[in-house]
Amino acid sequence: MSNHDVIVVGSGAGGLAAAVTAAHHGLSVLVVEKAEVCGGATARSGGWMWTPGNPLAKADGVDEPRDDFRTYLRGVLGDDYDEERVEAFLENTGHMVGFFHNLTPLKFTPGNKINDIYGKLPGAGTGHRSVAASPFYGTALKPEVRARLAHQFYMTSFVGMGIMAGPDLGKFLTALKKPSSFLHAARRTATHVFDMVVHRRNMQMVNGVALVGRLLQAADDLGVEVRTGTGATELVEHDGRVTGVVVEHDGKRETLTASRGVVLATGGYPANPELRRRTFPRTPTGREHWTLAPETCDGAGLRLAEQVGGYLDDSGYSPAAWCPVSLVDFPGGHQGVFPHIADRAKPGVIGVLANGKRFVNEANGYFDYVQGMVDAVPEGDPVESWLICDHHVLRHYMLGFAKPRPLPVFPYRALGYLKKAATLPELARQCGIDEAGLVETVETFNANARQGIDPDFGRGETPFNRYGGDPEITPNPTLAPLGRGPYYAVKVLPGSFGTFAGIAVDAAARVLRRDGSTVDGLFVAGNDMASVMGGHYPSGGVNLGPAMTFGYLVGRELAGATTTYEDDGSPAPGPDYRGQLLHRLAARTQEKNHD
Repeated sequence: MSNHDVIVVGSGAGGLAAAVTAAHHGLSVLVVEKAEVCGGATARSGGWMWTPGNPLAKADGVDEPRDDFRTYLRGVLGDDYDEERVEAFLENTGHMVGFFHNLTPLKFTPGNKINDIYGKLPGAGTGHRSVAASPFYGTALKPEVRARLAHQFYMTSFVGMGIMAGPDLGKFLTALKKPSSFLHAARRTATHVFDMVVHRRNMQMVNGVALVGRLLQAADDLGVEVRTGTGATELVEHDGRVTGVVVEHDGKRETLTASRGVVLATGGYPANPELRRRTFPRTPTGREHWTLAPETCDGAGLRLAEQVGGYLDDSGYSPAAWCPVSLVDFPGGHQGVFPHIADRAKPGVIGVLANGKRFVNEANGYFDYVQGMVDAVPEGDPVESWLICDHHVLRHYMLGFAKPRPLPVFPYRALGYLKKAATLPELARQCGIDEAGLVETVETFNANARQGIDPDFGRGETPFNRYGGDPEITPNPTLAPLGRGPYYAVKVLPGSFGTFAGIAVDAAARVLRRDGSTVDGLFVAGNDMASVMGGHYPSGGVNLGPAMTFGYLVGRELAGATTTYEDDGSPAPGPDYRGQLLHRLAARTQEKNHD
């Protein structure tokens, strides 16, 4: 039997944040990961975190009042606004950033130009509310740590090389227009070729891989034990308290004890068809959905929580963190899932349903695009749409997995991924789209786009929309008419980054029973937790920001820490927020019991 203070089940951002924080405060920590490598869905993500009020923003002279964040979230979340949990997030997220940025190898890059999605709502931000892990080269990690780190997700890479959203991506897209951009792209690509020959893996760590890599480095520095290929199958209880887990490795079972507590951070259940069938809309068999999360995100944490009285909270607006995806059928039977993040807002790209009509502001968030499909497609019809553009747009920007010049078009055509036609009616026939509806839609869209307006959906009317477009296009960087053929189309389907529905928890991330009591010794972080955003998507990074923040909060709670950290990472006694939070939660529980 192996004894530790804390056992963390899962190795994404939430789990590793809890592990590193607990270990920093002197606890012995074990992380068990079912997969053979660490990172889960985090390693496949863009790595951006929504962290309003973070110290990097303050260092840049942006010190927003917390009421602005509350106002914005109330506007987006509506009746799904959970004051206690939102306050716990807002109180701790800046401290989390300061802690990791100053006291661990994890360094952050500020998102100075990343806007909140719903820019017309009061309190919406126009930058400085996000951070991401700073890129680094893989030799900074010990070989044994690097061996545990997931590779760059191929579908969002350039032949296995990660490209970071922002200036890095911008330089790749303008490589044939600007000499400086060409040199940047050439240097990055040459380095990647060298790495694949010498190191047999991506070594330019960016996005979610950079985040996981630095967290693993911090964990290793602090003596955290990490076991991969090890799945947790049962929780151990003693006198009503969770005291450990039963794990399985290579067919052998072992009981591990955790004197302080267990943290569930297995990534939610987006890869579980049965749970999708039960909770996701428009998925009658559970297989009408394609997630970007790995197959190990199958609801293992929820099953463990249910063993001791926890339950699934799917009361929020959406059970899924929607993302529009397209499918790439590679030779040999492998199917890739590509997320449509950067292409929908480009001028000259439109999304239509089978009736040929637009249904959404394509330049809004990826969540809104899928929710728009779910709402607009008639009941009983398959939930799908098509992204359409002309040849100029395809070669200058991208359309899904199809890359811009100088890469050729024919591989994507050969895979059956891209549909191509000389005319719009012909393209409609190939895709099964209503011909007259598509022609009418494009005529109307083009007439408005020439004036830079979108009367139907308001595309380009918010900073978020405009940032995703092309600044060289005026008067509206997200709007341009579809020109002459040939035309191209990609089928878009409902997918997700993960789940918003999850294990019910209180504001201290303790697992709740249906009667409102907490399961002693059991905590949750990451996508295993019911979303603090109530199933809404107010800004990019609302999965990872809360995952890191509540992981940090849990690590401190397990260690009994009462200090927070100043913006420079120095300890600050300040107000005992932990004590105040637990006092409020206890008072609320008493009120519920009294009622």
